[in-house]
Amino acid sequence: MPFFSSKKKSQKKSGISGIIPSTTTAAATGVSSVTPKSTKDTHNSNNSRGNSTKSTKVEKSQEATKLVFHCQLAHGSPTGLVSGFSNIKELYQKIADCFEIPASTILFCTLNTHKIDMTKLLGGQINLEDFIFAHVKGQAKEIDVVKSQAAIGLTITDNGAGYPFIKRIVEGSTADRMKALIKIGDHIERINDKSVVGIRHFEVAQVLKSIPIGSTFKLRLVEPNSFGFQIEPAKRGRKSDNVKSGTKTLRFKADGQASVEEVDDVMLKAIDRINTLLEKYMNINDSDLAQQIWELSENKKNPSDFATAIDESEIGSFNFTDEFIFDLWAAIDDIKVGRLRGVPELKEEDEEQEADVQNERL
Repeated sequence: MPFFSSKKKSQKKSGISGIIPSTTTAAATGVSSVTPKSTKDTHNSNNSRGNSTKSTKVEKSQEATKLVFHCQLAHGSPTGLVSGFSNIKELYQKIADCFEIPASTILFCTLNTHKIDMTKLLGGQINLEDFIFAHVKGQAKEIDVVKSQAAIGLTITDNGAGYPFIKRIVEGSTADRMKALIKIGDHIERINDKSVVGIRHFEVAQVLKSIPIGSTFKLRLVEPNSFGFQIEPAKRGRKSDNVKSGTKTLRFKADGQASVEEVDDVMLKAIDRINTLLEKYMNINDSDLAQQIWELSENKKNPSDFATAIDESEIGSFNFTDEFIFDLWAAIDDIKVGRLRGVPELKEEDEEQEADVQNERL
């Protein structure tokens, strides 16, 4: 099976084809000397201890850029290698460079399968041995939809680079009755004359909610490319020699950086539970947002502190209702203390009520 790697585009970040950054470079080029101990040394020692946390973060970020992952185009391609990225947009660009395609053609990525499987969707983290499959734009289509009920029945997420797409279709809904035309994985490009490229998934959901019941609207969708041949991976992801895989994962953070961390099973359960609530209240699915909510709950002892933390954060603009925040807190508290009480699943009879909640929120 042929392998090729991404072309070196910039000196700012080096990938597999370039020089991989090393945390030992500075030490190798520095000049050391021995001096007598003094009060200045003591002061420097205190500063060193104070900066230890920052140094650890830098080392984790540098470690992340050394990782090398196998990737393919989901509709068929040779296997490529990508490295030197620290967020989703950079990953898309690395994949685009590798296969010599525009980054704007990538809709989303799945892990360890070329199929459009939303349970394998690449989100806020990648296990060190994951194989990445990039799904690119295929056939565009325009569909006339009659809105016969308040909720159309779509759960919307986005790819982290401005493309909203359909992650789930509610059984028995308007969208479900048009499943021959509206499919999971379809990118929502335009609603009537309004382009929704580049806006957040919850805003797309709100546009759909605002359409009057009984009216007809036009959806322009773009399917993932399903033509070509399939190549199953012979190997999983590859790591640098000094990074042990085990239970570690490459985690993308809200500040645009990435770090190698131990897999946190509790956090994964919490993200799944929070996403269930995001779907119930907002008709969206967003593992990055769910992870931010989980992190904001850390060290909070009651729902009031949790609500304040959300309001004062960058996600405060979502204007979550008190009901939603209390449900979030209850689910998170269950996870923290080991209770596995189920979060109520979305029921068809609840959709009209959820539409009202959505309209009140946004």
